[in-house]
Parts: sequence; structure tokens; C-alpha cells
Amino acid sequence: MTAVVLALLALQLGSLVSPAWACGCGALVPSAAQRIAVGREASVVRWDGRQEQIVMRLTVSGNTRQAAWIMPVPHRATATLADPALFDTLNAITAPVHRDRYHFWPQDGDWPLVSGDTGGGPPPGALPPPGVGVVGRERLGPFDVARLTATDPDALGDWLNTNGFVLPSRLGQALRPYVDQRWEYVAIRLAPATAGTTLTGALDPLHLTFAAESPVYPMRLSRLAGDPQSLGLYILAAHRMEPSGTIGGSRPLVAYAGRITATSGPLAALAKGTPFLTAVNQEFPDPSRITGDHLLRRTATDAPFQQVIYDDRLREVAGVPAWLLTIVGGLAALVTTAVLLAVRRARRPVLPPPPVIPPPPTHRPDRSG
Repeated sequence: MTAVVLALLALQLGSLVSPAWACGCGALVPSAAQRIAVGREASVVRWDGRQEQIVMRLTVSGNTRQAAWIMPVPHRATATLADPALFDTLNAITAPVHRDRYHFWPQDGDWPLVSGDTGGGPPPGALPPPGVGVVGRERLGPFDVARLTATDPDALGDWLNTNGFVLPSRLGQALRPYVDQRWEYVAIRLAPATAGTTLTGALDPLHLTFAAESPVYPMRLSRLAGDPQSLGLYILAAHRMEPSGTIGGSRPLVAYAGRITATSGPLAALAKGTPFLTAVNQEFPDPSRITGDHLLRRTATDAPFQQVIYDDRLREVAGVPAWLLTIVGGLAALVTTAVLLAVRRARRPVLPPPPVIPPPPTHRPDRSG
């Protein structure tokens, strides 16, 4: 099975440092006086059945001025810069749809039930020690890229340390399975375009391409991170895809699934031949529980999905709550009815009492004579 494991390392400016583990995709080791943390990694995995491509962008914070990525890959990889607009397009496509949902009776937050809470450096150049080979080196914008082979994790660590990359012993042990499988490595150093500024915010995305038999997203080294991590994963394939398990994090949540309709731009170029896009979000509250890489598989159906966020609104008529109008209108109707009945009763003529008819005189027979 083919996999890609991604580890992020910071470039050491001094000779002695104390490792600080805080990275969503592996180990982060700033220099003694600097720090950096990865708050979110957003990646696109494209797989066409023969080849895998990964475009990854990290959002970082801290005060470090240089950083480096060390990426084990199962086969020889090519590295290029990616267009940052790719992620802007993906964010726009997969954003939740907002729809209004009206309610008649007031809820918390509606008048009169308003409560207090209404919110929602130099390139690598030293000679490699035995067990490490330098396949090539490229300069890609702000990146210095060195492609390496290694048959010994200790030798790999020695080369990295000699060339300014600090490889902590724990990460070296974590890389041993990939050294045993004779994977290759891409060492990438990044510095801001303006000297003296710090690495912060969304970094330039990097695009790797290599042969792959099965799609896998790298997460195994993330167990070294010390802070909770957030992953946003976009998967381009012929069909809808999903992670096969949680690998120690929360349940992956599908945010979007559907076919790409873009005909131009970086997304259309990347998605050619893999028209189905699946977006997955996952949280890792305790990265030490991560057990492996994300194995990606096809779902049972290609059913489309888009997240819907309902904005609850009180139904109104001309700016007045409908329930209030109903109550006021009902009361007004009752009062009006009562008044009309009273007026009608007041205007009804009073009939005089019937005349008293005296009884007819009683006729008595004459008894005289």
C-alpha cells in the first residue's frame, strides 16, 4: 500500500535547541528563542488510480523567521509551487449554504425573550553521510528543495542536522518504518520573501506528485504534536471518497460532495480526470491518540451533499412580529365584538308594557220578582 507521511520541522538557527512539539503534520522544532505553531492544515489529495498529488497549505503563528518541511514519499516525487487561489476556489465551492428558517412564536434572543447571550537560508549543501543520497535540488520561489534517499534513519538525521534541519530522536524513530521500506524524502526550507519578517498566516502551498497505487493522506507523524489539531481535507477522484476510519480523532465530517463544474482556473486544471470533490473536516483533540495515516476509499454512492446552515428568523409583517400582530389583532377583535354587542344592546328600542285590560264585568242574574 502506498502512503505519504508529512512531517514539518522548523529550521534551527542555533546549535542547541529544546524541541517544542506543536504541529498538525508532525514535529515542529523552533530555535531556542523562536516558536511556531500550526493551527490548521488544508490539503488537496488528487488520485486518478495511478498517480497521487498533494497540495498542502499550512496556517501558522509564532515568531520564527525560517521553517522546513521533511516529507517521506513512497516513490520519487516532483515538487512545484501551487496557486494559492486553488484554496480560495475550494473554500467558495464547499462553503455551507445559508437558508432562512422562520418561526412564529418567539425564541431565546427574540423580543421579549432577549437574554444576555445572543451570539453564536542557505540551501542544503553538505556532503551526505553513508546511507543518505541527494537525488537533486531545486529552487521554487521561497522554497529550497532537496530530494533525498536514506537507508538509515540515524544517517538521515545526521544529514539534516548538518544542513540546518533539526531532527528530534522521537521523529527519527517514527520515520524508521519508511526508511525500512526505502522511501525517499523531500526536504524543503522556507523563508519569508522579506528578510527579517516572521512566518505567520497561510504559507505558500506546495504541490507534490508521485506514483501511487492507493490514495492515503499522511497523518501518522501527527501524533507527535502537542496541541489539538484541525484538518481540512479535499479529495479529488473519479467518485466520492471518505476516510476509512477515525485514526484517533473525532469522526470525520463531510462538508461537501459533488462534481466539479469549473472550466478554468487552478481547480479545473487539477481536477481534470478526477471530477468528483469530497471535502472532509476532522478534529484531533489529543494528537497522541493518532494511530496511522488516513486510508481513503470510495463510498457506496456518489450522492451529492452540501452543508446547510439555517438562520432562524422570527416571522414578521412590516417589521412587526407576526405573533404580536396575531395576539393584538385577536384582542382587538374581541374588544370590537364586545363593543358592538354593547352598542347594539344600547340602541335596541324599549317597548312599552302591554296595556292592562280590565276584566269584563260579571253579569249576575236578577232575582227580583
